[in-house]
Amino acid sequence: MTRQVCFFGALLSIFAVVFVWSAIKPHDFFTWLLEVMPVIIALPILFFTHQKFPLTRLLYILILIHAIILMIGGHYTYALVPINELPVFSWLKETFDLDRNYYDRIGHFAQGFVPAIIAREILIRNFVVKTGAWLFFVVCCICLSISACYEFVEWWVAVAAGGAAEDFLGTQGDIWDTQWDMLLALIGAIFAQVLLGHLHDKQLLNLQSQLEP
Repeated sequence: MTRQVCFFGALLSIFAVVFVWSAIKPHDFFTWLLEVMPVIIALPILFFTHQKFPLTRLLYILILIHAIILMIGGHYTYALVPINELPVFSWLKETFDLDRNYYDRIGHFAQGFVPAIIAREILIRNFVVKTGAWLFFVVCCICLSISACYEFVEWWVAVAAGGAAEDFLGTQGDIWDTQWDMLLALIGAIFAQVLLGHLHDKQLLNLQSQLEP
């Protein structure tokens, strides 16, 4: 129990620090609110379902990482995150003559990577789909659907808010931005299952043994 309290305490502490930093003087408050809204919605859901439906530690860590990505993007707006100052991205930009900020690509990759493990956990634990090829396929479909629905939300916000939503859309002049976003989410879902599937299965077995009376 002590280790569990320390684990959740560490996650909540990291989350709180990044959230407060993100909320202090963001580039644009309206954009910040739109970008962190999934975090604001997810936090109470995780809190109220923790006792009845606890998640694996792997999933809690991934959700925190995704939340941090969203909060950083909300603070700067995705087009202005200073990612190109990092040596790797600076080299890529100069070498391939790139003309955009690619932080939003990381965000949409995570939009498939993290929900893939969420979907996987819910489907397996509720006996919806057995592990195997069908699980892999269904998880990919779910993540692609989530990404498409998010693009719908961006579209509706853009229609309602007009120019005020330009930073939220973050297309940076790319006419294929929506297609790239969905493709990267799909790639993220595939990578998550390939790279973390075995570890996730082990953690699911451990969690099941802990929950059994």
